[in-house]
Amino acid sequence: MGRFQIAVFPGDGIGHEVMAPTLALLKKLEAGIGGFQLDFQSYEAGAGLYQRTGVALPEEAMAAAARADAILLGAMGLPNVRYPDGTEVQPHLDMREKFALYAGIRPVRIMAGAPTPLRDQRAADVDCVLVRESTEGLFASRSMTRREGDAVFDTMKISRAVSERLFDAAFKLAARRAASRGRKPRVTCVDKANVIPSLAYFRTLFLEAAKKHPEIEADCIYVDATALRLVRSPWEFDVLVTENMFGDILSDLGAALIGGMGMAPSADIGDEHAIFQPCHGTAPDIAGKGLANPTAMLLSAAMMLDWLGDRHGNAALKRAGRAFTEAVEAAFAPGDLVSVESGGKAGTGEIVGRVTAALAERVPA
Repeated sequence: MGRFQIAVFPGDGIGHEVMAPTLALLKKLEAGIGGFQLDFQSYEAGAGLYQRTGVALPEEAMAAAARADAILLGAMGLPNVRYPDGTEVQPHLDMREKFALYAGIRPVRIMAGAPTPLRDQRAADVDCVLVRESTEGLFASRSMTRREGDAVFDTMKISRAVSERLFDAAFKLAARRAASRGRKPRVTCVDKANVIPSLAYFRTLFLEAAKKHPEIEADCIYVDATALRLVRSPWEFDVLVTENMFGDILSDLGAALIGGMGMAPSADIGDEHAIFQPCHGTAPDIAGKGLANPTAMLLSAAMMLDWLGDRHGNAALKRAGRAFTEAVEAAFAPGDLVSVESGGKAGTGEIVGRVTAALAERVPA
């Protein structure tokens, strides 16, 4: 039996509310499927801790995350808690950089029965993945800002080493998806190569990588055109790979298509470490009211199981990941489960209850 250490960071706001039921369901999967053991160790970090102590991410918590087999994170940050430079306290960004988590995986898939603003019948075929570079790009300016008088200059960083690893991950992901979906794989580079030299370099590196994968279709598109097509015809995309800031923006657009931020899971993956967390923020306006949609947190945990299964060759973990995802899908399939964020009445408890019941049909008690 594989035993795995999971560093848990509930974070701020609704982070605790979506994390607790996720851990409980993971334990149900562990008991019902067998073949693995998840040892959870929780650590405090985030804006609330910074507000009280002046430290957002304690050294011992970072060290524990470095030792863990995977990191499970709720949500961090509060709008009114900021560093002296005016930016929000978001220590998960420090984790991405510290652990070189260069591949941000953001699935965009509309589940049957889940709400979507798209009315075209082809919306049922929306199933793409945004691969966001998560360690440099415009976000690198966090440590490279320059001030000259009344002007502030932020620097974008695009490096060959990181970009090559990012593109390699995107092409490998496309190949895996093709094998399971029966569709021809395609990777689309999203950039602004017509205006910004660093992104022209990004495209050049992408085209170099594409030559190493002739069996996979590769194309390029500007980010503004991508935003338009993600609304008009998102079913045309497979794997999109892009710079950090563009990925941050487009992943929110993708979340809107699949029912909201509460439906959008994510993973930030490097060569040795990975963080799994929902795309949504801490939503302090609804914290403590039982209104948070836990779906993104549940699906992020399912992604963690699948990643651990691949990394350690553990079939039981992969089976658990599939069962978890299928249970979430089954909960929404009837079409009557609509979260508060999507205009319905289903809060945290009802959604978790539906998923728990669906899981019980798939996994022995």
